[in-house]
Amino acid sequence: MRSSVPIYDTLSRRVVFLEELAEVWRYRDLIVQLVGRDIKVRYKRSVLGVAWTMLNPLGMMLILTFVFSYMFRFELPRYPVYVLSGLILWNFFAQSTTSAVTQLIWGAPLISRIFVPRTAFAISAVVTGLVNTLISLLPMGFIMVLEGVPITPWQTAIIIPVALLAIFSLGVGLFISTFAVAFPDVVDMYQIVLLAWYFLTPVFYPESALPYGIRSLLKFNPMYHFIGAFRAPIYFGLPPEPQSLAAGFAASISTLVVGWLVYTAQADKIPLRA
Repeated sequence: MRSSVPIYDTLSRRVVFLEELAEVWRYRDLIVQLVGRDIKVRYKRSVLGVAWTMLNPLGMMLILTFVFSYMFRFELPRYPVYVLSGLILWNFFAQSTTSAVTQLIWGAPLISRIFVPRTAFAISAVVTGLVNTLISLLPMGFIMVLEGVPITPWQTAIIIPVALLAIFSLGVGLFISTFAVAFPDVVDMYQIVLLAWYFLTPVFYPESALPYGIRSLLKFNPMYHFIGAFRAPIYFGLPPEPQSLAAGFAASISTLVVGWLVYTAQADKIPLRA
């Protein structure tokens, strides 16, 4: 007599890489709820609320403008627009990747009790960062008007580098998360890497300020290409350079594939490590 009890054969599982993609789509409502929770938690206890998302980059812009334009006589036309365009994109990357790591650590107890696609936490972190970035564009428009930046149709092209950076941030977040759960010190080490990466990227200074030897290495810095493609329409009123978009696209897709492969390969072990 045959048993009616279903048998689960691990060998019959689909490729984990593709299986995770299917589960993310199946649990897309959960991702929406996680994003909503993140936004509520972020602003619930804040006196300024959503305004803080706009005031934070503005405050940094004012500080950097004062330091480099007045104290060090760093001359660059429309410097507030230049630095703010770099800060907005850098903050998106830094906050999204850091949040993706902490989200997984926070969600590990839940993952160990019920089935939840593990990548959902990283995806929600990046989407939350994307929402905050879109809010940050409001003060950017105000500063552009004050600085007399001409408005051109090319400024709508910023959606391309922002989308590419979101993909890149997800890949980096997944890759770092894989090791952060097993080795908590990775989170602190990543903050040091972010700080060094920030100063090695032309966020608040022009590319020409770097020595030629270092300047030639910028092409290997993905953030240099993302910020350049984002800054071109906003600061210069020109379309993003095809080289920057091509480099950003290559970095985004390759990083996401590597991050997704590494993360999903270790996904079943993550709850045991938490």
